[in-house]
Formats: sequence, C-alpha cells, structure tokens
Amino acid sequence: MEIGGHRCVVLAKVGKKQGERTMQVQETALAGVKVIAPKRFSDARGFFSETYNQRALAEIGIDAVFVQDNHSLSRDKGVVRGLHFQSPPYAQGKLLRVIRGAILDVAVDIRRGSPSYGRHVSVELSAEDWNQIWVPEGFAHGFCTLTNDTEVLYKVTAFYEPAHDHGIAWDDPDLGIDWPIDAGQAILSDKDRQHPRLADLPDYFGL
Repeated sequence: MEIGGHRCVVLAKVGKKQGERTMQVQETALAGVKVIAPKRFSDARGFFSETYNQRALAEIGIDAVFVQDNHSLSRDKGVVRGLHFQSPPYAQGKLLRVIRGAILDVAVDIRRGSPSYGRHVSVELSAEDWNQIWVPEGFAHGFCTLTNDTEVLYKVTAFYEPAHDHGIAWDDPDLGIDWPIDAGQAILSDKDRQHPRLADLPDYFGL
C-alpha cells in the first residue's frame, strides 16, 4: 500500500479469534509512525466500530497512556494546523482520526541524531476510510483539510502546557512537504504563521 509516496507494510490484524473485532496496522517510512484502520461492522441500522482498544494497541507496540482528548472543527477546505509539538517533559504522542471530512496528515521527525531526522510522512485520513495515525513523541505534526467542515479527534499522552508548546513552519522548504494547497491560499492562525524553520529550532529531542 502507498501512503504519501511511501510503501507501507501490513504489520498485523489484531484480534484473537476469527470473527472478533480486528484492527489493521501499517508501518510507514518513519519508524514508530503507524496507520491504523479499525474495523467497522455495518448493517441496515448503521455501523459499530471499536475505535480505541488499549490492549490491541499494546499488541502492536503502542503502549501509551492517554490523558486528554481534543476535538477540532475546520470550517473550510485548505485550513492548515501545524506543524505542532510539545517539548519534554511534556512531549505528546498523538492518536488521531477524522470523524467528518478528510485531511492530509503530516508527521516530521525532529529528533536530532535520528536516521530519519527532518524526513516526513504524509497520510490521507478521512471519515470514509475510517483510518487513524499514531504519531509518537519527537515528531512534529500537522494537517491540511481537504473538505469543508472537517472534524478531527485526537488523543494525547500529555496535558497541554503552553510553555512547552512549539511549532515548525508548515511551508519550510527544507522539509519538502507536498501540501495540497498553495501558500497564498492556505488558511492558518497567526501563531502558525510565525513558527521557525527546522534549521532554526533548538535541540528539544536528542537520541
């Protein structure tokens, strides 16, 4: 399977017995960043889906304790949120999904000394595909909405701490991210327009 130009490998279908709820997991080009597809069970009434299962995630290496759920609504197509991260000791891992609309989701390795430092992976997430992305600590994260009225839910492993809230310029040319929007059309907050480039970022994460 191709995700953001990178070949992904199916790691596992989580579920102990045939017929039980399963969760398809795929590796990306950045070690630790995973794409997860919970199964949906549909009938004439609608569907049921187990969107989070601590035991199932632990089986595929995501042994995270989540402390906060966030919910964002972006009214317009072309809204860019990011690239965001929190520095230690309040670094956040994020488990993110879309419940309405679609986004291009991006994770950037900002761990100086990492073999993949400065590299990114991009994944299209949508309510229709019902997929999720796990972004561990040490990665900057952001997304661009592909539809109007897009809603995103994500779980994080640390509480929001304003003094440790940082970002990278979404259009940093050194990152080479192929965003689906021109710079002049992107809708950003004033705060997100002021983030530095990766080359000017302090060494928040070392290996």
